[in-house]
Amino acid sequence: MIRRFLFALALVFLASPAQAYWEYGHETVATIAYRNVTPQTRARIDALLRQQALLETPTCPARTIEEASVWADCVKPLGERFSYAYSWHYQNVDVCKPFDLKSACKDGNCVSAQIERDLKLLKDPKVPVRERVQALVFLVHFVGDLHMPLHAGDRGDLGGNRVKAAYGGYAPERLNLHSIWDGLLAERAISTPPSIVRRYSPEERATIAAGTIEDWSRESWEVSRDSAYAPAYGGNACGPAPEGRVTLDAATIEKLVPVAQLQVERGGLRLARLLDEVFA
Repeated sequence: MIRRFLFALALVFLASPAQAYWEYGHETVATIAYRNVTPQTRARIDALLRQQALLETPTCPARTIEEASVWADCVKPLGERFSYAYSWHYQNVDVCKPFDLKSACKDGNCVSAQIERDLKLLKDPKVPVRERVQALVFLVHFVGDLHMPLHAGDRGDLGGNRVKAAYGGYAPERLNLHSIWDGLLAERAISTPPSIVRRYSPEERATIAAGTIEDWSRESWEVSRDSAYAPAYGGNACGPAPEGRVTLDAATIEKLVPVAQLQVERGGLRLARLLDEVFA
């Protein structure tokens, strides 16, 4: 209840199109990844994060993988220093047209392209340590962003930020479809037992972490269409926009909890796979 209250306060005072998966979602993705990488990878992550002072962001530390997971959001208020990265947190692929990642990633300014870039930087031993630390904290954050469905697909509405919504009986003025998936639903999903923060079997890891970054982009885009927009738009994700505020009732929320859980699991285990590949 305390966590829900704090999330509600964050929603009222801090919600904006720049907010990404709130802290709980990103930290959980990071924790799952950290528990499922090899000991060698864990040691390499820790070694890089011990150099986090090179980032010169004392108000946004990255001493642990959980702190690293929210660093890219934490630095947004630092103004021009990191304004270039604003569009790197999402890719607005139209859910009502055939999947087209290329158009949404013009000049590499999208989340999947930046994941690819961060992997290249981390694999290159000639890249300066400071740049490799920054690539690591960006990577941890962006894999989480890619698995928040409304960072992967939308209807030209800023990832649902323009869709006013009610979460059951909770409907403050600034609540929208994006913030429900970004925070309230993610918090409910992560908090619902059994815990998804655990060591997964090799078979589970192999199954969930399979595929390419483009495959994961398409999958999250499909989740955005089928599970985020369709329930909010009366079953038709591409139907006419409803007038006024859309409502996710208790029964709908209950059905969406396992969907949101799976997205966090996917993010964590796929991040683990990428980190193991980088530090192999």
